[in-house]
Amino acid sequence: MAHPGVVFLDDDKDLRDLFVDVVALLAERECLTVGSVDELVHNRKQVLGADLVILDINLGPGLPSGLDAYKWLREQNYRGQVVFLTGHAASHPLVAEARQFAGVRVYEKPLPVPTIARLLEREPD
Repeated sequence: MAHPGVVFLDDDKDLRDLFVDVVALLAERECLTVGSVDELVHNRKQVLGADLVILDINLGPGLPSGLDAYKWLREQNYRGQVVFLTGHAASHPLVAEARQFAGVRVYEKPLPVPTIARLLEREPD
């Protein structure tokens, strides 16, 4: 895979597989899915070439979070669109922190198909 249009980081493999299918159906775009921040970093070239990166906020206890992935993306000068996903309440500390990042949206899981379609329609910066 050269440069996927979309990168999806989530610790739930079933959700990752479903997301690939939805992206293919809606936009006929390549989608790279990864299950951890380490895997995201390992796929650096592909990730930094994507137009959209969707990050699950909480990737499991004691593991680097979607916030860590976001910070890494910014350190790498990633200029594409980034959005967060969460299954936690807005009061959760990681969710509250994610909402503080400028220009980033936080969506609740499950992400509705119409929302995915709108995200995929955005032109890259």
